[in-house]
Amino acid sequence: MKITNALPQAYLLHQYRIVRTIGGGGFSIVYLAHDTRTDRPVVIKEYLPGKQATRRDGESVESLSAETATTFNTGMKRFLDEANALAKVHHPNIVHVIDFFRENNTVYMVMNYEEGKDLRWYIKRHHGRMSEKFIRTVFPPLLAGLRELHNNRLLHLDIKPANIYLRPGGSPLLLDFGAAQSAFVGERHVGPHTLTRGFAPIEQHTSGHIGPWTDLYAIGATLWACMCGKAPPPANQRAEKDNYKPAVRQFARHYSPPLLEAVDWCLQMDQMSRPQKVDDLLDFLNKEPAAAAPEPDSLKTRWSLKLPWNRK
Repeated sequence: MKITNALPQAYLLHQYRIVRTIGGGGFSIVYLAHDTRTDRPVVIKEYLPGKQATRRDGESVESLSAETATTFNTGMKRFLDEANALAKVHHPNIVHVIDFFRENNTVYMVMNYEEGKDLRWYIKRHHGRMSEKFIRTVFPPLLAGLRELHNNRLLHLDIKPANIYLRPGGSPLLLDFGAAQSAFVGERHVGPHTLTRGFAPIEQHTSGHIGPWTDLYAIGATLWACMCGKAPPPANQRAEKDNYKPAVRQFARHYSPPLLEAVDWCLQMDQMSRPQKVDDLLDFLNKEPAAAAPEPDSLKTRWSLKLPWNRK
């Protein structure tokens, strides 16, 4: 992937020397860099929305026009606020922001560098069909990290396999908070944001009310991708004609009913019919089938499932 407007190799940004560009999207560029003070590698994320700004003279970032300047400046303030909030989150399954600062008329977020590969790599390698043991090893600690994020009044808003990093031994790390938004209770999702089709629920497509349930839809979509190798149908398509086939029917031969029921619960279109907080989902996953939580009403009415604890 070719990244335009990136800082050059060996560029010194405060105490961080750029090694190479390792990624980028619509709103940012990501670099591998060397911390000259600690002699350790770090990852630096630079706010640079390609449709609103560009780099001048190889350094300074400037808005493309007077029309885009307001949006660019608003986004830059949000990026700085989010870096400040994320720097206060300390959890082994959330990437840690160790520094953030203004430079070159934009904002930079510095994070610890970790060895490993993202979940997307594993899914492609195995064409989906990740084992239940693998899923139950990766997702509980990932959900614990997400709970810590939510407890700090932050949402991720772009959970997907590419943003879940697996370190040696399988310990997950939630990455890339470019879409993160604070003070989410009762808020609407407005302004520029990242949206990944198939993983984003309907409220992100329609600027609806967002909350923990928004991230939990994306968790369900990521679990689905682990099972079949691709995302479920995009929510905006489902809103017009819902062709979603329940996981309990699609993957019954490969996974336990409680795991499949959890996926279908997360992937409800109605946000009130999903788990409302991370603990709801963790409790559901952790209980034995015979003693599990009551069946979500949305599952009962929509698919008339015979849940394990109701079977005779």
